[in-house]
Amino acid sequence: MSRVRLQDLIKNEHCQVLRQGRSRTVKDPSWRVKLEDEVRLKLPPPVDTRVLGQTIELNILYEDDSLIVLNKAAGMVVHPAPGSPDKTLVNALIAHCGDTLSGIGGEKRPGIVHRLDKDTSGVMVAAKTDKAHHSLSDQFASHGRDGRLKRLYQAFVWGTILPAKGSVDAPIFRAPHNRKKMAVSKSERARHAVTHYRHMGAFVEGHVSHIQCELETGRTHQIRVHMAHIGHPVLSDALYGSGMKSRAKHLTDTQRTALDALQRQALHASALGFEHPESGEPMYFEADMPADMLAFADALGVTREK
Repeated sequence: MSRVRLQDLIKNEHCQVLRQGRSRTVKDPSWRVKLEDEVRLKLPPPVDTRVLGQTIELNILYEDDSLIVLNKAAGMVVHPAPGSPDKTLVNALIAHCGDTLSGIGGEKRPGIVHRLDKDTSGVMVAAKTDKAHHSLSDQFASHGRDGRLKRLYQAFVWGTILPAKGSVDAPIFRAPHNRKKMAVSKSERARHAVTHYRHMGAFVEGHVSHIQCELETGRTHQIRVHMAHIGHPVLSDALYGSGMKSRAKHLTDTQRTALDALQRQALHASALGFEHPESGEPMYFEADMPADMLAFADALGVTREK
């Protein structure tokens, strides 16, 4: 279970501590235990998610009895949330997988072990059993430090990144004046975040770069926040790169038209590797950039790998 899930259970009075023959219900997650205490956590029955299946076309890369790997389209929200109650990836998975889809106690995210932003396309994996869910969640929690998980992204950013290969190690927390944004922060509550990047090519006289990013951690909007923090925001990112619109004047008409057609951040989850939760076999999946990013790449003159 995640720390957040455990904290919620404690706050909702599902934790008891037996101390010297007396039992008390603990409501504060920071309550200090003592030697000889016996901690009892009672799991409530799963809450009916009331998320309905909806027949939505999925680009499935791989599927077996334990998991499903797919190439998420840009514009698709991963799970229901305020403002996006349906037509999400979860709705599509419920319709596709039916009763086999794993449920997370009390949450409306059955099978989901990681997310991509609504407007970020690319490779995702979802669990179809509880065992697969626990295994995959553990791998994502380890952030690749044990060698099992690998996540690669392709992006186009403003400017030429120097050095050509490096890392951004900067903690992230919610922006104080805009709840929709995340930001590099010195707050004690900020979460450790590391993004490794590699420069793949410069275009438009160095005004645009193609980069590959590998995540060591998986924070909300991490690549977008980190690239903006070092002065190279992702192209067409309305949330973190609005101050860079003037740079579009350096593009040709063809390039500008292709960029305008994106209508989203130029970010794509291109590869995902993990250990299969049942067999332990290394799994690795790739997905080429979608048509909108490929059209922009062609306009720049990016050479495609064969």
